Order: sequence, then structure tokens, then C-alpha cells
Amino acid sequence: MTYQTILFEKNDGVATITLNRPDTLNAFNDVMIRETTEAFKQCARAADVRCVVLTGAGRGFSSGQDLADVQNRAEGFSVGDHLRHGYHRLIKRMVSLEKPIIAAVNGVAAGAGCGVALAADIRIASEKASFILAFSRVGLIPDNGVNWFLPRLIGQARAYQMAITAQRVSAAQALEWGMVNEVAEAERFHETVNEWAQRLASGPSLAFGLTKRAMNRAWDQTLAEALNYEAYLQETAAQSQDYREGVQAFLEKRAPRFAGK
Repeated sequence: MTYQTILFEKNDGVATITLNRPDTLNAFNDVMIRETTEAFKQCARAADVRCVVLTGAGRGFSSGQDLADVQNRAEGFSVGDHLRHGYHRLIKRMVSLEKPIIAAVNGVAAGAGCGVALAADIRIASEKASFILAFSRVGLIPDNGVNWFLPRLIGQARAYQMAITAQRVSAAQALEWGMVNEVAEAERFHETVNEWAQRLASGPSLAFGLTKRAMNRAWDQTLAEALNYEAYLQETAAQSQDYREGVQAFLEKRAPRFAGK
């Protein structure tokens, strides 16, 4: 499939989606929202994709919604419908993808761009990266799942502080607060992301996906329900080729060769 606003490539089990509107710091317009969603759908269908990296072209991850694009809309434009039929589909697609998603935050992740980064499973930030919720600067509330993801990562007090002050949070601060998993030196950023991606792509992909499913479901379950669901998913994992290989490798004292099934 040919894309206009993103780049998509697959290599050694890793699919890389690059937001590619660098002249706007990769601001989202309707086409980029739709194409990014389609790319994640393609990753879900592809057996040869076992890990996904989402990053931005140029010096930014994403500056968020393209406000100039919104400003040009006809009178009567519904922000709510724009979210429901655009960003919500993207966020749900990411969360439901049972393959690890790495947000490789190479620069600023602002507004909706921050929300998309938070929807990933792992966030690797360049030391030059920063995060900002700029919604309040234009009289809006955070959207794109920010109100769900961010308090769970850094606590409500800090999340609310970010939302109402629109302060820029550095990569180092984001690491201290728990927003990101690792901060990499700018010169080693791509190498660090690739190391993470290759490690995840060569791992037990089925178990990774089931773990993601269990943790997402656990937010809405009692302990008893979570325990029961874990048992159900563990039974599935125990029937996998990866489980048999993992046990055999352990007994033979060698590194396992997981197939992702």
C-alpha cells in the first residue's frame, strides 16, 4: 500500500511506522490519522511482524493535531466526531494490537502526539525529546486517551499539573516520573531503539500479546476475576510452540529460539 503521510517498512520481524510530515513537526491531519491506523491494522494481519516501532521524521515525534487544518473546516465542524471517527480508532487499534509497540520519541511529543506516544507499550525517548500537553493553551482538555493513560503512569497530581500548566517535560523528567522506559543519548538513539525492537521481535510474541491482553483487562476486573482470566490465558500460552521451545531450551541450557506461535 502507498502512503502519503507516513513511511512504512518491515525488516527482521520489526515494522517501522514513521510519521512523515516533518514540515509541520509531524502534526496529524485526517490523512495521517487514517494512514497510521491502517498501518497498525496491516501489522495486526502480518505474521512476519512481531514488534512495531512508531517514530517521527525529522526533529519531532509529533506536534499534535494540525490546527491549521482544523481552522480551514467548514462551520459546524464537530471536534467530538473528529475524535470518535479518527483518533479513537487509532488509539483502540494500538491498544488492541497484541504485539509490542515501541514509541521511539525522537523529539517533541505534544498534544495528540503525546497521547499517541502514551498508547504505545514501551516509550524510548531521545535525550532531546520532550512532552507537552498544550490543550489548555487553546482552551481545550487533553484527549486522545491522555486522561486514561497518563494518570496511570505518573499519578493524577502530576498528570493534572501537566494538563493545566502546559509545561514542557524533558526526557529526563519523563524518565524520573515513569512516562518513558529509557532515555538514550541522541547519537545512540536509533541504535537503542533497534536493540529494543530486535529483542522483542525475537521473543515469545504470543506470550507478549497475551500479557498485554491480561494487563489491559485487569483495570476493569476484581482480583478474583483477574486471577481467573490469567489462568485462562496461561492455558493458551502453555499450548504454544514457544512454551515447548522455552522449556526445552531451559533444560538444554541454551538460548531459546522463539517462533512467535
